[in-house]
Amino acid sequence: MSKEFIPENHKFAEASYFEDLSIGQRFYIPSRTLRDANFSAFQAASGDNHPIHYDVEYCKSQGHPELLAHGFQVVIQTAAGAGIFPHVVGESLIAFIDQSSKFLGPVYYGDTVYPELVITDLKAQNSTGIVTVRSTVHNQRKELVLEGEQRYLVKKRP
Repeated sequence: MSKEFIPENHKFAEASYFEDLSIGQRFYIPSRTLRDANFSAFQAASGDNHPIHYDVEYCKSQGHPELLAHGFQVVIQTAAGAGIFPHVVGESLIAFIDQSSKFLGPVYYGDTVYPELVITDLKAQNSTGIVTVRSTVHNQRKELVLEGEQRYLVKKRP
């Protein structure tokens, strides 16, 4: 006879706490090719109607070969929840504190993006710690098109 099912125990992994993390630890986010669904969903969610993102003929008249992805459309590719980071820290994750980004190159319709988070700093506090990760997005041409930083508040081991 099997044990009673406990929904709280149905999780990706045991939580890693602040002390379990290390500088240089990498968290890949699955690659994706940005096409109609991505552009349409972003436009619907953001309300951004500028033709540089939705009118290919306008883009070409401005010297772009294809639709230009909105900068925030590129930033959201680094959402930690799209990868394993929040599952690794599990219930020790308290908050997403902040993020910053620099746009280094264009991302066009049809580009494949490769997001990644890498821990760059760990600042211990009393019962918590601040985890800083470098966020990057490369394209299929191996060009770094976005870099930034995200910070998370994580519990120390009880």
